[in-house]
Formats: sequence, C-alpha cells, structure tokens
Amino acid sequence: MPRRIGLPIRAAAFSCLIAALLAAQPASPHRRAANADDSGIAIPALTHGQMAVIADHRAEILALAARLPRTDERFRRLLNFGKLQHTYCLWGLVPGSLRDEASPFNECSHAYLSATQALLVAMRNMNDPRSPLGGEIEALVSRIDAEMVRKGASFVLCQYSADGFNTASLVRPDLAAVPFHAPSAFSFAALALAMGAGVVGLARGRTSRQAAP
Repeated sequence: MPRRIGLPIRAAAFSCLIAALLAAQPASPHRRAANADDSGIAIPALTHGQMAVIADHRAEILALAARLPRTDERFRRLLNFGKLQHTYCLWGLVPGSLRDEASPFNECSHAYLSATQALLVAMRNMNDPRSPLGGEIEALVSRIDAEMVRKGASFVLCQYSADGFNTASLVRPDLAAVPFHAPSAFSFAALALAMGAGVVGLARGRTSRQAAP
C-alpha cells in the first residue's frame, strides 16, 4: 500500500516542479530576444575553454572580491549580475551545465562566468598591484592566464563564445529543452523523487504520531 501511495505523490511532485520551472520561462527561450536591453555594462564573452578555467577559480575570485576595502558602481553591478546569473543557472548543480554545449543551462553558465572574469578585471583595475591585496589579485590573474595558455583554452569555442552579455539583461536557461537533454532531465527527475520521498516520510511520521496512544 505505501508504494501505491508513494508513486503518485512522487509523480505529482515532479509535475509540479516542472510546471513551476516552465512558468518562469520567458516568452522566447532564446537569449538574443531576452537580451535586447544593452543599457547596462557590456561583458565580453568567454570561449568554452576559458569558461572552464574561470569556473575552477570562481570561489577564489569571489573571496578576493569580498575583501576589497572600496568598491565602485561597476564592480557592484558586475558582482550582482554574476550572482543572479549563478542562481538562474541553479548554482551550476545541473550536470553538463558547464561543459555540455547542448545543455539548456550552458548559455547562462557562459553569462555568470563571463561576469566573473569581468569582475576580476575590474578588481585588477581598481587596486594598486603594489598593495598586499593588489598583489594577490595580480598573482591570481597570472595563474589563470598561465592555466589558459597551458590548456589552450582560447581555442576551445562553442556557439555562445562570440556573444557578449550585458548586466541589464539576465540570461535564463532554456527550461523547455530540459526534457530533451538527458542529464538535465535525470537531475530534475531525481530531485522530484527526493521531494516525493520527503513528502511520504512526513506523511508517515504524522500518521505514526496520530496513531500513537
């Protein structure tokens, strides 16, 4: 009997999750339509290979950004845009978001990682390289640059590498394509099953407490 109850609950949880995600999808899933507003700060795009290198150093870049004693509007807008884009990309947790060009989350990954590199450039321009923090920023830039050269990152292109971004236009993942991208679909299905299992567990716990003398 519990299994018969559990499966419908899990299926309902999965359906509700997909419906909620699709409801948040803009009228057009293509970024060119959604990204028409160029009134913000222009952000150069990364190649696919550069994106992977920046992803490896993103936490370090943000840690340095948090230590800046002074910031300006450009810095704050780049930081805010990158964080919002990271959230839209479900924090990079969906498999294939970074390296799979076919992933519905790959384009928004390009956006937040391009913003991360632009943030590092802004930090470098704001700080004196002779200061302790400026020295750390310069050292990080040098490590990233060397890693990109070593991996030939500039030569690894994808369909989004030529497109720039803008802080006035958030890039949303193509949620309508999730069911057609196996890694993404499996991830959402697993999440739905976990949610369903949680609901069943709560229901059983409540039933047990009510049945207790």
